[in-house]
Amino acid sequence: MKKPNWLGFGIIPGILILFSFISCSRNVKEEEKAIHDTTRLTLNTINAQISADKANPLLYNQRAVIYTLDRQFDNALKDVNKAISLSPKNPLFYVTLSEIYLIMGQTRNCEESLNHALLLDPGNKDAILKLAKLHLVVKEYQATFEDVKKALALDPVNPQAYFIRAIALLEKGDTIMAVDDLKKAVDQDQAYYEGYMELGELYTIKKDKIAENYLKNAINIRPKSKEALYMLGMFYQDNGQYKKAIETYAILSVADTAFRNAPYNTGYIYLVYLKDFKLAEKFFTDALKRDPGYVEAYFNRGYASELSGDYANAYSDYQKVLKLKTNYQKAIDGLNRLDKLKQKKAN
Repeated sequence: MKKPNWLGFGIIPGILILFSFISCSRNVKEEEKAIHDTTRLTLNTINAQISADKANPLLYNQRAVIYTLDRQFDNALKDVNKAISLSPKNPLFYVTLSEIYLIMGQTRNCEESLNHALLLDPGNKDAILKLAKLHLVVKEYQATFEDVKKALALDPVNPQAYFIRAIALLEKGDTIMAVDDLKKAVDQDQAYYEGYMELGELYTIKKDKIAENYLKNAINIRPKSKEALYMLGMFYQDNGQYKKAIETYAILSVADTAFRNAPYNTGYIYLVYLKDFKLAEKFFTDALKRDPGYVEAYFNRGYASELSGDYANAYSDYQKVLKLKTNYQKAIDGLNRLDKLKQKKAN
């Protein structure tokens, strides 16, 4: 049974996707295509606006953000620098520049850009928060805490600041204080998906029933969230609520038709806990349609066939496992069991 480690605690709001959860490559390509298509339409509009108003730095800044989302970094840098040349004292443009540098992995340039923004506007809340995120990314926790303190002094109703500090605390191993900050974040912003996810993760680890509520809140905000649905399904599965787990995995299977672990885990439940081997085979087959190289699904389908008395299909699946992964001991043991059974029947 595949149980991904969501405890990377890294989903930070903003235009920069600093971390990611497990995802099928096909879906990533689809998402990238959707972003690219949207970007093309948006660019057509903003290009027309720039043609009509070539001295407007805000338009160049907007286009730089769009280019960044589409990972056209050279164009993004060209546009934001044009905005800066037109209005060198606007801190907004240095914040945009910092975001481009960060997603490019140029953390030093990112910090320099943010410091320049703060030199122009020491109370710029956006720049302070982004500096806190940067320090979190490079694991400079004390600097992160200092940045968050400044941000909260400027605005105590600041869910992002609490969330960033919570992640830093988690990475330092202070779970209690982190949970307190995460609760403050979702109290201040009841649509804070990332906060609910982190709380759901932490309480899932503790096997605390409150995890269900946090994960459901996350799903209410993003009904098709793969990570939230999967984590809720795993919570039900680990706590023996198999019917709810199967129902949740079914929703996830529809939400993401390429995600192999939803049918796989359903098959696992039928195989191990509910002892319905035929249904287990069906769901392992579904997982294999989504990923024909899924070794564990071949093995478990073979094992389900063996337990149901379908020895021919079991033997075939165990052989497929060994073609994909030589010396897979469980498959070898399965073949040995079937060979012994065949010899016993022959005698």
